[in-house]
Amino acid sequence: MELLYFGHSHLTRSVDQGLAAQGLGRAHHRALYFIARKPDLTVSELLGLLAITKQSLGRVLNELTDRKLVETRPGERDRRQRLLRLTEEGTRMESELFEAVRVKMSQAYQIAGQDAVSGYWAVLEGMIPDGDRPLIEALRS
Repeated sequence: MELLYFGHSHLTRSVDQGLAAQGLGRAHHRALYFIARKPDLTVSELLGLLAITKQSLGRVLNELTDRKLVETRPGERDRRQRLLRLTEEGTRMESELFEAVRVKMSQAYQIAGQDAVSGYWAVLEGMIPDGDRPLIEALRS
């Protein structure tokens, strides 16, 4: 547990400073990350991925929209649906944040070696409940 706790906290610190400089937090980063992975993600889908309240997500999306990092548009079949997409500035910010995490993970992977990395991925996948696996698969496709 200590390894998981300290490893995760050092990994998240790699982006926390960049977020803090923008007056943003981890919820903003998580939203940017998932919107970047699946442009035209619906608000409902993002709500399911983040597992936060509608009120919290509304605050995060309003701030990201006000800062011109995320744009919304109505759905094509259901005009009530809001589709989310990163703006050019949002894409730039998310890429910079992702790169900070990628560098930390790459360094750790190099030290650990491929067998350890494969084992780590298997452990992480084993921690995901069966009901959430379709969420991961949808993001991979």
